Amino acid sequence: MKQPIQKILIANRAEIAARIIKTCKKRGIQTVGLFTAGEENLPHVLEADEIVLLEGEELSDTYLNAAKIIEIAKQLNCDAIHPGYGFLSENATFARAVSDAALIFIGPTADVIDLMGDKKRARDVAEKAGVPLVPGFSPAQFSTSQALEKAHELGFPVLIKATAGGGGKGMRIVHEPKEFENGLRQAAAEAKAAFGHDEVLVEKYLVEPRHIEVQVIGDAHGNVLHLLERDCSVQRRHQKVVEESPAFGLSEDAKEVLFSTAIALCKEVGYINAGTIEFIMDKDQKVFFLEMNTRLQVEHPVSELVTGLDLVSLQIDVAEGKALRLDQNAIKARGHALELRLYAEDPQHNFLPTSGKLTHFYFPAWPNVRIDTGYAEGEEVTNRFDPMIAKLIFYGMDRNDCLNLAAAYIDHLSVSGFPTNIHLLKRIVEDEAFRSQAATTHFLAERTDLFEWATVTEEEQMALIAATVFFKSGSSQKFSSQAENETVTPAFNSSWQKTAIGGFRNV
Repeated sequence: MKQPIQKILIANRAEIAARIIKTCKKRGIQTVGLFTAGEENLPHVLEADEIVLLEGEELSDTYLNAAKIIEIAKQLNCDAIHPGYGFLSENATFARAVSDAALIFIGPTADVIDLMGDKKRARDVAEKAGVPLVPGFSPAQFSTSQALEKAHELGFPVLIKATAGGGGKGMRIVHEPKEFENGLRQAAAEAKAAFGHDEVLVEKYLVEPRHIEVQVIGDAHGNVLHLLERDCSVQRRHQKVVEESPAFGLSEDAKEVLFSTAIALCKEVGYINAGTIEFIMDKDQKVFFLEMNTRLQVEHPVSELVTGLDLVSLQIDVAEGKALRLDQNAIKARGHALELRLYAEDPQHNFLPTSGKLTHFYFPAWPNVRIDTGYAEGEEVTNRFDPMIAKLIFYGMDRNDCLNLAAAYIDHLSVSGFPTNIHLLKRIVEDEAFRSQAATTHFLAERTDLFEWATVTEEEQMALIAATVFFKSGSSQKFSSQAENETVTPAFNSSWQKTAIGGFRNV
């Protein structure tokens, strides 16, 4: 049994670091935050009890410098390290080094990270646990011509993907046999460059797939629980954009398969701490194992909202050696939760990354709205890190209520300084097709109309100027006070007036 944790070093930055600090404050746990040059005023730096500057320009010198991070934790008498997500969170060597330094790694064991981080080995373990798998094979076992024959047996299209890593790197969809050899070569080369390993898998590519995942948590006493499912199908380049829980239109039979197989897989590997089992589901709601993420997920807030549980707090409990004292039957979805990822990118230009100073970065405080961000107004967003600058998280009695709240809220926030995907998020939650049926992983690729913002007419430009003058003048004082309180939403009679006010809020 481990002793209660008194002090945690957070081996991460921005949004997830600030998120972990919030739970630590509630529990009375001291925190050590890390930062690099230019990040001095980010929320996680201001909120941590102690902070340490990581000197250097390259990630290998800063957030990926495992030895330096462990040294800092020991020097400052920390009990544990929380890796967050990304960076070193799924690095088995780091997890092992943390334990070897007599520190607690808040995550699964290094052996399990090693095992489940390799897609081929994870697939073998899943098969042993009785988890349904997408038909596939490892081309390393065959010549190119034999691999092509095997692909023919699966039936085109097929998906080629790296056995290590994620984020869409080392991944190719091959639609025709003539593209197969080149697809193999490209996927292997990209995998080698990104992860240091060129091994790939070939799987049957499912038509109209949905990406469904199950949040799990296990303790050192053999208890494993699931915290329901999330739908993460709305993606661009295999990066998630919208996540929600519960999944829309999922049958009880499909849920039973998801939950039972997720638990079985965790028990097969002796899984400890928080993790996510990811599945792909076809149009008939047949479920297949995709991979396991051995860490806290970006989208964990939607599971927290519908279950009422604090996942970071549960992680700390497990890391302290405590047994999970939760009844699986009592973990039920209450209402609906939605997370929208606000990215520094330009959807109208092939989602190119953007950067710059956040000249306006305002999120009003509304009931049932949670904003998780690692930035503040006036701060610089650079291309050195992940493009996500905030998570907009909404809770409603049902899905429709949640989507309506999201659509209304976006009209009142202010984000400017460089292009973001905020207009795309607004269009998604208002889209009738998205509201009426389950989205597939092809949703954004097929709905390019969502990226076509309306051209501002001369009349609308004049209305925007007039609205700006009106709001800046003393005559707007009464209206402004109402808007700040967010209790009165004025009724507009024409589209140009709505454009003017909406434009003013985002100038």
